[in-house]
Amino acid sequence: MNTLTLAARPFDYAFDPAHTALLIIDMQRDFVEPGGFGESLGNDVSLLQAIVPACQAVLQAWRALGGCVVHTREAHRPDLSDCPPAKRLRGQPRLRIGDPGPMGRILVAGEPGNQIIPELAPQPGEIEIDKPGKGAFYASGLHELLQQRGISHLIVMGVTTEVCVQTSLREANDRGYDCLLLEDCTESYFAAFKAATLEMVSAQGAIVGWVAASPALLALLSQPPTAA
Repeated sequence: MNTLTLAARPFDYAFDPAHTALLIIDMQRDFVEPGGFGESLGNDVSLLQAIVPACQAVLQAWRALGGCVVHTREAHRPDLSDCPPAKRLRGQPRLRIGDPGPMGRILVAGEPGNQIIPELAPQPGEIEIDKPGKGAFYASGLHELLQQRGISHLIVMGVTTEVCVQTSLREANDRGYDCLLLEDCTESYFAAFKAATLEMVSAQGAIVGWVAASPALLALLSQPPTAA
């Protein structure tokens, strides 16, 4: 497929699907469902659940194209050797990382709550990344995997907008990727934080990346390919 051009902010986003990955950040039960880490911090997880249908539609369309799909999970080893005390002991949550919760130990790899929600569950052949930090590229090997596949562009969705999503966008930008954030496929527990992140990402001529809504992307992907 040839290069496609999507109306976006602050200006059009051009990408070749053959060299673009759909990067889905941390759509895991610990953040999206009741009983997980997000709720233990006192957050309303229904806000994050609201984006699931839009994420599903994009994922289905991207799979139909045969595009590269990457799923990330914020996940720590069972012995928490990759979770520094500065992270585990921050704040006053009802449950801390590694503590037993309704869906197993919080943010621990392999536990039920650490899995991607069923609506967006990975399929065979899709990349799955367990990351010990907020960013998708930290101690994960993701950059090397993308380079092996010739990926230069990322379409990003997931949670939360101002934490793991924004960190991943900035990490990707520093590594040379052109990134598009789908505004209706990302969410925060705090509306003001999401709005501010969307502005920061696209400010100053897409200093971090581009922003667009998923219906525009779906319409573009549904168009028949043009003759070369």
